[in-house]
Amino acid sequence: MDEANGNKQTQETQIDSNGPDAQKGMYMTFKSGNEYFGLKIQYVSEIIQFQAITAIPETEDYIKGLINLRGKVIPVIDVRLRFKQQPFEYDDRTCIIVISVKSMLVGLIVEKIAEVVDINEENILPPPTIGRTDKVQNKYVYGIGKVGNSVKLLLDPDKLLNDDDLAAVEQANDMTSEEE
Repeated sequence: MDEANGNKQTQETQIDSNGPDAQKGMYMTFKSGNEYFGLKIQYVSEIIQFQAITAIPETEDYIKGLINLRGKVIPVIDVRLRFKQQPFEYDDRTCIIVISVKSMLVGLIVEKIAEVVDINEENILPPPTIGRTDKVQNKYVYGIGKVGNSVKLLLDPDKLLNDDDLAAVEQANDMTSEEE
């Protein structure tokens, strides 16, 4: 995907799901800070344009709040803040990747979508452990995918939200559905 057309293609993209075999080895990649991350395409429901977010009081700073997506209330987290990176200014390239985690939809705010890539199992290495204790993001990374001359940090979506986060989001979600 070239830079000039990247935003237009992510306006609202439904992910084609032609069965698990068609998606095997496919990863949605995105940029956060100086790194490129990948999510298995099977977790990705859709990609939407950045929109207004309703804040949830007394939650972690990386949980930005809730959005209403076609009648479904979805929690949204800022990936950079989750990885303890510097916050960034949201712009026209900022988008939300809606993923399915632990049987609930969650939105991930990312700087920009990169591309969908095919990474064969033999090109996935375990994350390095030497001298990486300061990198919080490593507890979310289950592998390093080699793509051409670059690498993508492959995320485990189940670890992006911990159980306390899920409980807080579900409680806020219950309160917003009572108001309707």
